Amino acid sequence: MEQPRVAGLVLAAGASRRFGAPKQLAPLDGRPLLAQALGAMAAVPGLVRVAVTLGAHAEEILAAVDLRGAEAVLVADWEEGQAASLRAGIAALAPHADAVVVALGDQPRIAPQAIARVAAAAGGPAPAARASYGGVPGHPVLLGRPLFEAVAELRGDLGARDLLARVETALVPCDDHPAPADVDTPAQLDALRAPDR
Repeated sequence: MEQPRVAGLVLAAGASRRFGAPKQLAPLDGRPLLAQALGAMAAVPGLVRVAVTLGAHAEEILAAVDLRGAEAVLVADWEEGQAASLRAGIAALAPHADAVVVALGDQPRIAPQAIARVAAAAGGPAPAARASYGGVPGHPVLLGRPLFEAVAELRGDLGARDLLARVETALVPCDDHPAPADVDTPAQLDALRAPDR
């Protein structure tokens, strides 16, 4: 049986209101925050294509961040929330992929190995899969083609959470990697910079 074609998607269209500045551009390890998640996605072998959704501050981000070969998808209605970003990204990748593995641009410590492991669940019996850390569901998330139409109907700022609650979702244990933490505030970014990490 032919291997499913899996694409990668990084969601990064938000306005960073809680952060107080474009967090996509905040420095971490000498690179913009968004570059970390894009680097993790670029390190995953076998993805047929990678896209990153941009909305707020898109011009600044495009000028400052190495997209590592990802296609920039501009989200006109980004102010609606994460659903708009997910809809735009899936629509851009759907012609090229049987499944899309989705990471968040504000989770800079996501492990490429976790992305690869979740991507490998494509073509399994469940239409969706997601990483789990110590039994707790997290990111990345895999959405198979049977869910692409349902993604087009999503609204608001919950992203795929409601959709995943309604469909069979395989949990992919990634306990050998730390759960990727969200960066919503400068204090959370400072915690990632802490020397004991």
